[in-house]
Amino acid sequence: MPEEPGRIFRDAWIAGVRRHFPGEPKPGYVTPWEETPDWERASAAAVYTQVRQFVEISGGSTAKLTRAQKSRFVALCWIAQIYQHISDPKPAYVADWDQLPQWQQETDADIFETIEKTISPEQ
Repeated sequence: MPEEPGRIFRDAWIAGVRRHFPGEPKPGYVTPWEETPDWERASAAAVYTQVRQFVEISGGSTAKLTRAQKSRFVALCWIAQIYQHISDPKPAYVADWDQLPQWQQETDADIFETIEKTISPEQ
């Protein structure tokens, strides 16, 4: 049975944080899937699905996107989930892509590329 979509997203997030975060990340950034709040699990699954559909309907041409473009897509999808689940989010939770720290931009790009690989392993 394939791995749960939300878990794939979360595992890619944790791997990206561990790879790109300067210093020791906050515990919440690397909380295992089993301890992740339900709203975050639902959001992770939703964004995974959005990225997967985007890759599929583009016929795989998302491979030609830059890492920044891939990262922006993930960030924007995530912001929509924040608004869906949090009635009055902190401004940092819904910051536009260019306001995100570089480690988070890189992590979001990693997430996109991980999802691409679940669809097309040769990428």
